Amino acid sequence: MAIGSIYRKYFKNNLFLKLILLFSIITIATIITFSYLMYRTAAQSAVRRELDNQARAMESVNRYISGKYESVRAMMNDVYRSDTLSANLSYFLLHSYDSYVKYQLDHYSAGNDGEFASVTEYFFHRLDSDADIRNIVLYSSEKQVLYAFDANKRFKLVPTNAARSYIPDVMAMETRNVTAPNVWVSKAIGQSDPRVYTVRVPVNDKQTLKNIGQLLVYFDSERISNALAGYKTDLKGTIVVRDANGNVFYDSAGTRYGKKLEIADGEPAVLDGRQLANGVYTNRLSSGEGGYAVIGEATREEIAASYKGTRNTIVLICLICIAVATLIPSLFIMSFARRTNEIIRFTRRIKNGDLKARIDDTHEDELGQISRSFNAMLDELNQYIDRVYKAEIKQKHAELAALQARVNPHFLYNTLEVIRMRAFSQGDNDAAEMIYSLSMLFKNLVKQNREYTLYHELEACRLYLEMFRIRYKNKFAYEIECPPELRSAAVMRLSLQPIVENYIVHGMDPARTDNRLSVRVMADGGDIRAVIEDNGKGIEATRLAELKALLKSAEESEGFGLRSVHARLNLVYGEPYGLDIESEPGAGTTVTIRLPASVGEARENA
Repeated sequence: MAIGSIYRKYFKNNLFLKLILLFSIITIATIITFSYLMYRTAAQSAVRRELDNQARAMESVNRYISGKYESVRAMMNDVYRSDTLSANLSYFLLHSYDSYVKYQLDHYSAGNDGEFASVTEYFFHRLDSDADIRNIVLYSSEKQVLYAFDANKRFKLVPTNAARSYIPDVMAMETRNVTAPNVWVSKAIGQSDPRVYTVRVPVNDKQTLKNIGQLLVYFDSERISNALAGYKTDLKGTIVVRDANGNVFYDSAGTRYGKKLEIADGEPAVLDGRQLANGVYTNRLSSGEGGYAVIGEATREEIAASYKGTRNTIVLICLICIAVATLIPSLFIMSFARRTNEIIRFTRRIKNGDLKARIDDTHEDELGQISRSFNAMLDELNQYIDRVYKAEIKQKHAELAALQARVNPHFLYNTLEVIRMRAFSQGDNDAAEMIYSLSMLFKNLVKQNREYTLYHELEACRLYLEMFRIRYKNKFAYEIECPPELRSAAVMRLSLQPIVENYIVHGMDPARTDNRLSVRVMADGGDIRAVIEDNGKGIEATRLAELKALLKSAEESEGFGLRSVHARLNLVYGEPYGLDIESEPGAGTTVTIRLPASVGEARENA
C-alpha cells in the first residue's frame, strides 16, 4: 500500500516509471551484450586451443606413419646394400619358387652357405624385429605370384594369373605409398582384419634397375594409438587417417575402419578452427609423399565442454548484474503491472466469449486510454455482430436450403421407372438394374423423412456404387462396413455420397481391373468417423495442397462437392467436424469425415 500511495501521490498520470523500465531494459541488453562478447572471445580462444592440441596430436600420428614408411624403405635399402641378398631377391622374383629352392640348394651343396642370404629368412627376421608388422607380401610382376609372410612364421605362395585374378591389375596401378589394404590382395593372403594399413614400395633389380615386383608391408593400425598416448587426456574429438582414395585405415574412435571419408582432394588444411557442415570442426594434415591424410574432427558439443566452466562463470556474473539492475525498478512498477494484468485477464474473458465484459479503469494515462479503447471496441463489435454476423448466418442457412432444393426433382424418379421397365421388357437386365439403382438413389434423396440417418446415407452410397459395379462388372468392387448400433445415428444429408461420387469421376481408372473402394464407419470416442479409401489414381502433392486450402476457403470454386460437405458440417456442427484428405499419386486417396455420434439437428431440413 505504501508504494501505491507514493505512486498515487507523486506519479499519478505520469509515465516516468516507464522511463525507468526502459532504462532497465537498456541496462540488461548492455550487460547481456558485453557478457556475450566475453563468452564469444573465451569460446573462440578455447576452440583454437583445442584445435591446436588436436593438430599437434595429428602431427604425432603423421610422424609415426612416416616413420613406418621410412622403415619399409630402409628395409629395401638394406636389401640393395647386400649384393648377395639383392641377387637372391631378384632370382626369387624372376623365377618360380621351385627354381629358387633348387637355386638355394645348389648354393648350399657348393659350400657357399656362409655367403648365401635367404630371402625368406630375411623377411621373417624383419617380422620379428617390428611388432607392428602383421604381414609382409612380395609380388613378382614377372611370374604374377604373391609371397606372403605373417607373424606366425607362415609362408604362403598365391598364384595371381591375370585370367583368374584382379591382383595383377591392382599391383600395376599407380598408387600412393601408404594406403588401406586392397581387398583382393588381402583376400588372397587371408588377411581379413580392416584395422591394418599397407606401405608399398617398388622392388627393382639392382643390376638392370628394372622393376621386378613390389613389397607390401601390412602394419597394425591400432598401434597408431601409441602416437596419441601423450594427448589422450586433453584430446577432444577423433582422429582419422585415410588414403588417397578416401579409405579409412585408422580411427581413434574405432567406428569407421574400412569406410569411405569423402573429402575433396586439394582442399586446404583447416587449422584455424573453422566450423564446417553439421557443427563439426575439422583439421587436416596431408602427406604428399605417403599419399594419406590425417584428419581431426571434433563436434561443437565436444569443444564446448572445454569452456563450460568459463561459460557458467560468465552467466553467473551476468545474472547477478541483471538482478541488481532490475530489482529496484521492479519495486516501482508493481502498480503498473497490476493494471496490466487486469487488462490481460479482461482479454482472456473476451477470448472465452464474454463480450459483455468491460474494464473499469478511470486513469488518464496510456493504460487508461487503452482500457477505454477496449470498451469502445467491444461496443462496436456487439453492434457489428447484431448487424452483419447474424445476417451472414441467415445467408448460410439460405444457401443450405438452396442446395437441398437442387436434389428434389421428383419427376426424375417416375421418368426413370418408365425407362427401367422399357429396358427390362427388351431384355437389357444390366441397364434395368442400373436405372433401378439410380431411381432408388433419387428416391432416397427426395424422400422427406423426418429424420435422415446414417443408414439412409450409406444406402445412397450403395445405390450409387451399384450402378458403376454393373457398368464395369469385374473391373470394380466396393465394400461398405458399419456397426449396427451406428446406423440409426442422425446425420446430415449428402455427407458421404459426394465423396464416393468424387472417386468415380476423378479417381477410378477404367483401364484397370482391380479398382476398389471401401467405406468404413466406426465409433471414435464420442463421434463417428467415416473413412472412404480407394486405390485409384491419387492426387499430386501440389493439387492436394490446393484442395486442403480450398476446404478452408469460403469462396465458390471447383471441387464443390468436397468443399460443400466440409463447409456444411463445419457450419452446422462446429470446428472439429468436417473432412480431411490424404493421398499419394498412384496409390490412392483416403478421405476421413468426422460426424457427431448423436445429433438432434440433422433432420430433413438440415
